[in-house]
Amino acid sequence: MIKSMTGYAGSDISTDKLTLTIEIRGYNSRHLDISLKISSRYAMLEEKIKKTVSEQVARGRVEIKLFIQETAETTNLFRINESMALGYYDALVKLKATCRIDEDISLALLSAKNGIVETAESNINPDAIWCVLEGSLQAALADFDAMKKSEGAALAADLNDRLQLIENAIHTIETKTDSLLPIYQEKLKTRITALTQGIIDIDPVRIAQEAAFIVDRSDISEEIVRAASHLSQFRLLMASAEPAGRPLNFLLQEFNREFNTMGSKAGDTEVAHIIVMVKTELEKIREQIQNVE
Repeated sequence: MIKSMTGYAGSDISTDKLTLTIEIRGYNSRHLDISLKISSRYAMLEEKIKKTVSEQVARGRVEIKLFIQETAETTNLFRINESMALGYYDALVKLKATCRIDEDISLALLSAKNGIVETAESNINPDAIWCVLEGSLQAALADFDAMKKSEGAALAADLNDRLQLIENAIHTIETKTDSLLPIYQEKLKTRITALTQGIIDIDPVRIAQEAAFIVDRSDISEEIVRAASHLSQFRLLMASAEPAGRPLNFLLQEFNREFNTMGSKAGDTEVAHIIVMVKTELEKIREQIQNVE
């Protein structure tokens, strides 16, 4: 099945302990490239997330934005070191007495002391977070895959139309090359008559031999057979459940090679024009395949 590499999906989920938001975007790339934006607080989940994505995406750049909010984070964000605060206050009181300073000890002065008010790091349970995150991630990936399949169906329809044009062209080329012998015979006869101005009698046997030699040298039957085989293989790859982007790109190079050879060997003007048309279609197919996973 043809899948596009481009797509978008998102997923939101909330529990009594967590709120998760996931955004996934896909772009064209020759290889699998996963970019994950997540708070460093949850960096321990990065490997699992990337592993899950790589099991379902074969090729393309995948950008993931993950926002995690723990309900517990809304409270107890800071803690007070009471023993330090009391000790520091007593020290300031003694300092006031020693220096005979008549001034109140303010809260601002106390809180400015490092260590009295500290950031409270709540305990993180990676397994508990992953238990919720995995389901949300799988849901987002399923939507992402559905969008890629939808875009892939449009790509496949376009590719099939172009493949049909190429198949028709192959049949036309094959039909025309089958009838080249009498054409070459007539061309040779006309050229010799023009050169000799009819003074020399033309040996029909020799004409037939020379024409046969030209036809043999211009024979593209092997290339036609291989091109038809590539066409069948192309369609099989498109229908396969496996990712088709890389093998299709390789097969397209083989296609080009066969038609380049036909173009260099073909001695018929109409056949040459058909080959030019085919190569134009192959270039359009190449552009489309850049979007296939």
